[in-house]
Amino acid sequence: MLHNDPIAALTPEVIAWRHHIHCNPELGFKEYETARFIAEKLRAFGFDEVHEGIGGTGVVGVLRSGTGTRAIGLRAELDALPVVERTGLPCASRNEGVMHACGHDGHTAMLLGAASLLSQSRAFDGTVYFVFQPAEENEGGSLRMIEDGLFERFPVEAIYAVHNWPGLEQGTIAARAGAQMAAVDNFELTFEGFGAHAAMPQLGNDPILAAGA
Repeated sequence: MLHNDPIAALTPEVIAWRHHIHCNPELGFKEYETARFIAEKLRAFGFDEVHEGIGGTGVVGVLRSGTGTRAIGLRAELDALPVVERTGLPCASRNEGVMHACGHDGHTAMLLGAASLLSQSRAFDGTVYFVFQPAEENEGGSLRMIEDGLFERFPVEAIYAVHNWPGLEQGTIAARAGAQMAAVDNFELTFEGFGAHAAMPQLGNDPILAAGA
């Protein structure tokens, strides 16, 4: 058997998982059915432990092998976006106004695939924590999991994740040291000023003009 044969054999099932998740998208901290689906899969794979409700709707699966004490984490995210899907695909969103437009359905399906393969082979020595994070889109789900004791309960040396990038050639993996993709933050600016008569704009201090600039 070639090394990639088990991956090839599992790929249709991973695609089916991705389609199921894509059909049933949920917004951040409301990923109840998605989390339940993941927890059921991990238990079916024979995971040593499955923990739910971490940081709200987060799920962590624990897989141990050998006698090693080292541990790493593998991470994906659960939430979709408030986007209307108009693709017309058979796996299109059934939840009007919500869509997996950022690929989290694919990330979760891939991590479930890795969970399935590693649970069968146990081809490592130590512990792997499979972290399924809620609310990656703007809502701070990772911080919520950390505040809920993620790394105290599941201490790791490092945690790894991937992000799909449709512009890359198929079969290519891109990586670099340091930041690679965009992050998001929220902020507010307040402009204060006073208007003036249109015939004498020089007497005013127009906040609209400043905000536009």
